[in-house]
Amino acid sequence: MELGLKGRVALITGPVKGMGAAVSLAFAREGCKLALAGRDIAAIEPLARQIRDDGGEALVIACDMTDASACETAVSITTEALGPVDILVNVAGGSGPIGKTGVETTPEEFDDIVVLNMRGPFNMMRAVLPGMMARRAGKIVNVGGTFGMRGKAGRMAYSASKWGLRGITKSFAIEAGAHNINVNCVAPGMVDGPRFRTKVIPEMAARLGITEEEAIARHASDYALGRVSTGEDVAQACLFLASDASRQITGIDLPVDGGWAML
Repeated sequence: MELGLKGRVALITGPVKGMGAAVSLAFAREGCKLALAGRDIAAIEPLARQIRDDGGEALVIACDMTDASACETAVSITTEALGPVDILVNVAGGSGPIGKTGVETTPEEFDDIVVLNMRGPFNMMRAVLPGMMARRAGKIVNVGGTFGMRGKAGRMAYSASKWGLRGITKSFAIEAGAHNINVNCVAPGMVDGPRFRTKVIPEMAARLGITEEEAIARHASDYALGRVSTGEDVAQACLFLASDASRQITGIDLPVDGGWAML
């Protein structure tokens, strides 16, 4: 399917870590002009060089998404260098305390992850929407998580932050809809990658006294499709929601989890 994204300006937050690189590269392959925003610009530069070497256009912007003025500056820099922002993809986020019950979670830990996972996307959406509204066009995709759809013991703070992001997404979708702007949320489950292979699986194997291969199989068995999602799976969902193929879709949560959240 021709997605018609060539030449569009896409601002991507958290463009390298986790699934961010897969999302960034997918938009680059579609011919988007990319603004890659994050705090660790040293980590972003190699990806930007790769995109440029492949004939794409990539601008690196230092930005702390929890700082509203920094988000406004990032949008201004993008607009001046590449043109008005057509697409915003909020990938940036954190995991918060892992393995702690709600009682064990400190107020500081709770605040940290809620600020990062909720205020960050809010700040960036608030920065891009006036321009999109003025042009009566725009696509916003927030990357949430399935723990924000079902909840998860030991991940209360993270789950709360992703539930909150869903509310932000839906409210903005209602408000922006009158301006011909789509606002949606992609909700990945566990994504195969460095953290999955070097932390999640070894810890599971050690806890259950099984091999890592058995741990991967057991993890995959939680999903209806019997396999763990990849960064590319998430990227394809983001592309769809950023394209005109999804013109009549807004305010949704799209799980990319092989059928976990619905079980």
